[in-house]
Amino acid sequence: MRPLGELEDAIMDCLWAEDRPMRVREVVDALGPERQPAYTTVMTVMDILYRKGWLQRERDGRAWRYQATGSRGDYTAELMQQALSTSEDRSAALAQFVAQMSLADAALLRQALDAATAEAAPSDAAAKRRRGARRQ
Repeated sequence: MRPLGELEDAIMDCLWAEDRPMRVREVVDALGPERQPAYTTVMTVMDILYRKGWLQRERDGRAWRYQATGSRGDYTAELMQQALSTSEDRSAALAQFVAQMSLADAALLRQALDAATAEAAPSDAAAKRRRGARRQ
């Protein structure tokens, strides 16, 4: 997966912030006067994002309403996973990543790891019970 381009990112930011289906005109207006991209440019980029799977769309009269198919967090996690997959030594890459974190980010990572561990624990216990029942 390639990272989003500048205009793609700005469009996705609008859609993630609104968290509702939006017409191209609404996105153009939300991008603000500092950007002022042409309507047709935004329409083309949104169509490209739709074809890439980042947006879904539904008809609204003659226009389309677009909505993000995933969250900003989903996108960021996919970028992080892709970056990690380029390393031959995942342990070293993760250690270096953690060493560069702020204390606040490290605390957030700890919370995420604790939540993932707690979420996985019941299914691990159930799997062990099923394996034990099959042996008997």
